[in-house]
This record gives sequence, C-alpha cells and structure tokens, in this order.
Amino acid sequence: MTSEHLIQDKIRLALSRNQCTVFRINVGSVRLPDGRYFKTGVPSGHPDLYGFRWSDHQTFYIEVKTSTGRPRKDQVRFHEFLTKRGVIHGIARSPEDAIKIVDEGLIGYGFKQ
Repeated sequence: MTSEHLIQDKIRLALSRNQCTVFRINVGSVRLPDGRYFKTGVPSGHPDLYGFRWSDHQTFYIEVKTSTGRPRKDQVRFHEFLTKRGVIHGIARSPEDAIKIVDEGLIGYGFKQ
C-alpha cells in the first residue's frame, strides 16, 4: 500500500501542474521547560493541503488518505464546517481524486460513503 505521505507528494505535484497553487499544512507540539505543551499549526481536523485555482482564485482543501484510511471525528467536523460554507473540499486517495475535487468544484467529495 502507498503511504499517505507519498500520495500527498503526488497530489501536490499534480495540482501544481494543473494550474493550482498548493500548500502543505505543518503542525506540531513542543514541550516547554515547565512541562506544558505548546501546539503550533492550524485547528484540529484541518485538511492536509489547501490552495487555489489560478483560473478564478477559488480556494480548495484536500484531506489526503490511503486507500483504507478513514477521516477522524475532528476531520468530519471540519468537513461539516466547510460544507456549510460551500467551500470546495474532499478526501483524495490519489492525484486523480484531487484534480476531480478541484476541477469540478466538489464539496465534501469522499466524506459521504
């Protein structure tokens, strides 16, 4: 099975070749000297990739999953948030899925089985 990281790299390349700008989300946490954790990044459940189409500057979000991967509860909540606002987004298991989501302006692709 192909790793999520490899799928993500292929999607970023495919979308970039498809007249889109794509950004990868980086998150992390650091333990402070007093024992507390400092978290960086975006809200819980935020999709792995986001970007915009060059043609109309329309924003999109892509959650990358393997062929058997399933969205977590926080990812489903973020999906519901984006759906209510009519934002292009979906789960991509391949570069072809990602291009379909972006080109067709799909909202929630892959979340509803």
